Amino acid sequence: MAHTARRWRNAAAAVTAAGLLALGQGTPGAAAAAEPRIDLRVLVVDNGDSPVRAITAQLRSTGIPYTTVDLNDTDRPTITDTFLSDTVNGVPRAKFQGVVLPNEAPFGAGSAEQTALERYERTYGIPQVDAYTWAHPGVGLEHTGDGGWAGTLDGREASVTTEGKAGWFGYLDGAFTFEDNDPAVLESYGYIAKPRTGFTSYVDVPVPGGSGRGSLIGEYAHDGRRELVVTFAYNEYQQQFRVLARGIVEWLTQGVHLGRARHYFAVHVDDVFAPDSRWDTERNCTPGDFDCAGGDGEGTAPIRMTAADAQYAAQWQREHGFTLDMVYNAGSGEEWKAQHGGTDALTDRLLADKARYRWINHTYTHPFLGCVQDTSTVPWSCAKNADGSTRYMSRADISAEIRNNYNWGVAKGLPLDRTELVTGEHSGLKTLPQQPDDNPHLAGALADNGVKWIASDNSREPAQRPVGAARTVPRHPMNVYYNVGTEEEMVDEYNWVYTSAADGGSGVCESNPAATCLDEPLDTATGYAEHIVPQEARTALGHVIGNDPRPHYAHQSNLAEDRTLYPVLEKVLADYRALFADNTPLQNVAQSAIGIELQRRATWQTALANGSVTAYRIGNTVTVTAPSGTQIPVTAPEGTTKQLLLGTAEFGTPYAGRRSAWTRPTALQSALTLKLP
Repeated sequence: MAHTARRWRNAAAAVTAAGLLALGQGTPGAAAAAEPRIDLRVLVVDNGDSPVRAITAQLRSTGIPYTTVDLNDTDRPTITDTFLSDTVNGVPRAKFQGVVLPNEAPFGAGSAEQTALERYERTYGIPQVDAYTWAHPGVGLEHTGDGGWAGTLDGREASVTTEGKAGWFGYLDGAFTFEDNDPAVLESYGYIAKPRTGFTSYVDVPVPGGSGRGSLIGEYAHDGRRELVVTFAYNEYQQQFRVLARGIVEWLTQGVHLGRARHYFAVHVDDVFAPDSRWDTERNCTPGDFDCAGGDGEGTAPIRMTAADAQYAAQWQREHGFTLDMVYNAGSGEEWKAQHGGTDALTDRLLADKARYRWINHTYTHPFLGCVQDTSTVPWSCAKNADGSTRYMSRADISAEIRNNYNWGVAKGLPLDRTELVTGEHSGLKTLPQQPDDNPHLAGALADNGVKWIASDNSREPAQRPVGAARTVPRHPMNVYYNVGTEEEMVDEYNWVYTSAADGGSGVCESNPAATCLDEPLDTATGYAEHIVPQEARTALGHVIGNDPRPHYAHQSNLAEDRTLYPVLEKVLADYRALFADNTPLQNVAQSAIGIELQRRATWQTALANGSVTAYRIGNTVTVTAPSGTQIPVTAPEGTTKQLLLGTAEFGTPYAGRRSAWTRPTALQSALTLKLP
């Protein structure tokens, strides 16, 4: 990281008397000798194209403050010297630590705005990202006609160069493949080109039909300025961007910025100890559901793990270095035991291995904790009291379900956190369209039992919100169905949901604008492994590498019979470990930790939106002020220390080649101060 510190010192030295005069900041003298203040904020010049929007999304997700200038807004501010810089207490100030542009010269070469921007970058040593441009000598590359190539990159393997690994992209193992989700659709177009003098390639790819390799991302140093040149198109959801986004942002900020990003993956296994209903492949419904004719559980055997399945789960965790969250219903297990001679080998096996898992309270018997359901019609509705008001499960009944399950777990020695809860079907929380509001008795019952973090369904409520004194933790549903035990059952139900009526499906995909129908039904023998597993793993991995801490959830039925969940998890883990270096491990954390992370992020974004955060760097000192008590996310190089009231302490924890943390000033300090190496 020594070269990073030198760059910032060189940038400070560049503020000469001539530079200050050019900026209209006074005459040479004492002020000219002072190191400039660099505000920790990014300038984004947005033309509406997806590459700029993708980088902006990464800034927002990381927690980096930014200012957007919309080129499509006729009332936008003009880029001038005074827009970009000024003085604070006699010290020259650069208002932005980095600049994101749609291309190398969006204002037009030689224009007043482009000239002001280039002068600013040159004076203060501010880096510039060209979000997407074509290969030409103006960005340090040969034309593609000179030993390069232009065309679709779908399915092509790119690599991080030696220089990229030694610097900003060192968190990657090396190679990655551009997505090719649909051979009929061009998903990513790019220019592969040979570097010229002054250009250092960080990511390259073999030249198709030619020789050698050409750059896709690289740094062009010229005329006292530095540009990160990206020559392929992308959007914020594509895997190739998400893999590279961290490196782009670290280069842009030179590794010192507000915000932090990590890769999270937690998997909740719901209904542990309870049986799950089984999909009826003849009637295309689940017995027991209100809309399944002849239901109430008749006709199919329920799905429940065996002792062998439990033993395999513990073994699988050891082999893959991953911990599952067992979300349990003790009362349902006790009922099963009573119906089967008073013994239960599954419970015995899971309890024998209890220390190997994390455990979460899922209520004692998995009842619906919202309104009392009136099932006389399909779909069901909320039952009414005599006065027409909605009839809800009582606070006492909800509290008993939570308390009894927790007490059972404590008696069995489960390693529990009483602040965590997952209700059956996320019930008690609002359930649209029938129940538009939370059960008014839910918040009180949570408080009665010390619950601070209650799971919600991310597909319905992606944002964290309060439930009384508790807060939600949105979870991603995995598209591995709760009501199937075998791969064939999974494919059968998947076909019913995702094929047209003409192909024998439900036709739901035809009426749902958010769904896409399959071209033809999947083969029940091969469809799970060949289509569903890679698709679901790709979705989950997208969440993981998108700095999304929300947990995923499946069900105990997915660990039984064909054990359908494991192939998905194994692909996510294998694909992740093939992409990322050992210094960027998966963060497999508990529900409460995820809840705290989401809460801190929301508080931080509010502080940024309110303009109540000030952060800047002068030389090797970073100073941040924020509202009292606010946890501040910061990323900095190895060797950074935090200033205490007396002395210093090592800052943060290592991740992806940097150190980062949520932190705040210690008692009696008005600002957070970090000393960079």
